[in-house]
Amino acid sequence: MKTLHRYLLRQVAATLVMTVLVFMFVLLLGSALKEILPLLVSGQTSFGMVAKGILLLLPFLLSFALPMAVLTATLLVFGRFSADQELTAARASGVSLLSLITPVLILSLLLCGVSALMNLEIAPRCRVAYNSLRSDLRLALASMKLPEGRYIDLPGKPAFTVYVRKNRKQVLEDITLIRYGDGTNRDWALRAPRGRIETDATNQQAIITLFETKGTWKPDSAVSTLGEFTTVLDLNTPKGERKPSISDMTFTELREEMRRLEKRIGEPLSPPEKPSDDEPREKKRAPKKQSADLTEPLRVQLHQKMAFSFACFGFTLVGIPLAIRMHRRETNIGFAISLGLVAVYFGLTGVAQSLSGRPELAPHLLMWLPNFLFQAVGVVLLWRVNRGL
Repeated sequence: MKTLHRYLLRQVAATLVMTVLVFMFVLLLGSALKEILPLLVSGQTSFGMVAKGILLLLPFLLSFALPMAVLTATLLVFGRFSADQELTAARASGVSLLSLITPVLILSLLLCGVSALMNLEIAPRCRVAYNSLRSDLRLALASMKLPEGRYIDLPGKPAFTVYVRKNRKQVLEDITLIRYGDGTNRDWALRAPRGRIETDATNQQAIITLFETKGTWKPDSAVSTLGEFTTVLDLNTPKGERKPSISDMTFTELREEMRRLEKRIGEPLSPPEKPSDDEPREKKRAPKKQSADLTEPLRVQLHQKMAFSFACFGFTLVGIPLAIRMHRRETNIGFAISLGLVAVYFGLTGVAQSLSGRPELAPHLLMWLPNFLFQAVGVVLLWRVNRGL
């Protein structure tokens, strides 16, 4: 019996490592690499900056890759175990399915603990640090490393487009500078044969000075001569965005933010008035309703992080009997079914999250529905497979 347990654990662990690497690479392609790698190729940032950005993203990506990898590994291992008649041989030896998969279920619970640590603490902190690194990359982009012969978009309010034909240690030649006031409509466009750029790392600003400047201004499109012209590119994060979004808050930060909001709502703006006999209940319910409306998005995010931490266990319960019933050993089949189940799980989570503005429906409790559904279906399927139904 111990030999079978060790064999299954080795198979699941080896496949789990492989699938985690595959899913993390795919997620990395869709997030960090499309943002950071082009900067490295064009010489706008260093390899160390790219490596730091990737390392900061790994815990955030692992929080998503781990449950998907657990489901895929379970489907692949038990699909092969069934297709190669190894499960039949184990049953013929008097080993029940439940006793056979007990170590795998325990492993999935341990992975739930790892997933909880990632979702509630490590991943949000790394995500905030990664967003801060992106701001540093914007500053580096507007510094003396500004690439030559390319139009570079600098997002923000206002946004800028910069073109430099030559860049020699902060001395620029043939510059085109376009400003967009609301991010889409052009305010003005300037051209100058020479200029210089200076950076203020403390305030995250780039100061561009143009000489012999000519430009067009809205709404008048006539060309005007400006001579020397200086503008400041504010690359700092707006004050309203310095605080991490609720999706990037840790478990502790979410709890503190909820308590802060509830305290502020409970503080009266004026001396309380004695309610009339006609509307005492409405007066009492109003603060509670206001508190629920403001804190429900935080509560939804909090329950989402906790519920997603238990996805590994639900995926394992569903994956084992489903793989045995499929009786297939093909890797592509396992990956396809895994992606389908993951889509169902995240689809249900997305529906619950979309109801965060409806506290009367208790969307924070609906966040647990995918886990309960997968675990219930998994238990029923395991019972049927164990009974040979």
